[in-house]
Amino acid sequence: MSAAVTDTARAGAARVAATRLMERCRALAKITEAPGQILRTFLSPAMDDVHRTMGPWMEAAGMVVAIDRAGNLRGLYGRADAPRLLIGSHLDTVPNAGAYDGVLGVLMGLALVEASGEQNYPFAIEVLGFSDEEGTRFGAPFLGSRAVVGELEGGLLECVDSDGVSVAQALRQYATQRPDAVEAKLSDRADAYLEFHIEQGPVLESRNLALGIVEGLAGQSRCNVEFRGVAGHAGTNPMKMRKDALAAAADWMTGAEAITKRFENAVATVGQIAAEPGGVNVIPGVVRCSLDVRHAEDGVRTALVQAIFDEARAVAMRRGLRVEAGQYHEHPAVRLAVELVALAERAVRNTGQATIRMTSGAGHDAMVIAPHVPSAMVFLRNPGGISHHPDESVAKEDVAAAIHMGLCFLDEFAAHESERGDKKRA
Repeated sequence: MSAAVTDTARAGAARVAATRLMERCRALAKITEAPGQILRTFLSPAMDDVHRTMGPWMEAAGMVVAIDRAGNLRGLYGRADAPRLLIGSHLDTVPNAGAYDGVLGVLMGLALVEASGEQNYPFAIEVLGFSDEEGTRFGAPFLGSRAVVGELEGGLLECVDSDGVSVAQALRQYATQRPDAVEAKLSDRADAYLEFHIEQGPVLESRNLALGIVEGLAGQSRCNVEFRGVAGHAGTNPMKMRKDALAAAADWMTGAEAITKRFENAVATVGQIAAEPGGVNVIPGVVRCSLDVRHAEDGVRTALVQAIFDEARAVAMRRGLRVEAGQYHEHPAVRLAVELVALAERAVRNTGQATIRMTSGAGHDAMVIAPHVPSAMVFLRNPGGISHHPDESVAKEDVAAAIHMGLCFLDEFAAHESERGDKKRA
């Protein structure tokens, strides 16, 4: 069979696989712990339902399926003693989520196994559905992938959910109830990791491109900022005499926005605000704010966090309030493996499409896996850049393009592995 015919057949198989993948995304979107919206959190019954739904799909594709003690879904295609290409993403969601964030990347791994047919690769494929990337239940992200690489420890285990249950307690209960669960660890045969994900932004759409190659992920800092003023009656305290914690927080947020704009390509977000006592006729005495800061260079991110903290202290001094500011989570910026990024880029071009290299401002499991296993990541066009929202979408044609590219990547990676083997034997 000629290369042209082979590629035509491959493109056709990708279109069929894309239709099935989209149907599966819609099926999984119905599995939720909150009627009327998509919500799946770490170690929840809804995640168990996802495993029960996906497990038979993976087994039908010839995969050996297991759940590990951190709630990650794992499907192995090929010999257990062979070098492994890991393909994965996450199965959990934010509240009121869309149908594709995370889960599409896991289903891409399954689709590639199915579409590759009887192809004899010199490696096994392990598909990973991570149990927590969003951090919705415990406020700390990447619990699933951190467990796999042995980094779910220390303070992360002490994080508690809204019911006061700690991560450590939840893990113990989960393992006790599932004696067949396997150890949550990275295979020592893992040679590479590939993650597909919707872009969650408008860049690819603005360039009229279906796929983008991620070469790095921005570092993240998550912080808490608390202003303490004096609560009082809304009708009896003159404006000039108030120590309004919410007004101070608003002043600080405006200043933080202006400061961030001076740092090129940086972003800072205050996504949560809690005011106490919370009465409609009471001046807020305490206000707690979240702060999320991201940049592709860790030094810039660190400097921006410090500048925003300094602004909080300046506002508090000016208004006669107290403020406490601190960082509780940090993830450094990650550069993905040069060789794998090049393989992914070449695979896109082998399908006849153009692509660009990108830096991801969003966090992904690849950030956690990359320091341990050479990693690459591919973005799919996200119409309107809408994500973490019910209107999130992806075009079936772009999914087909990603599957076609993924099949080409498997060929490229096979050649890459064979070359590595030849060098080891030489």
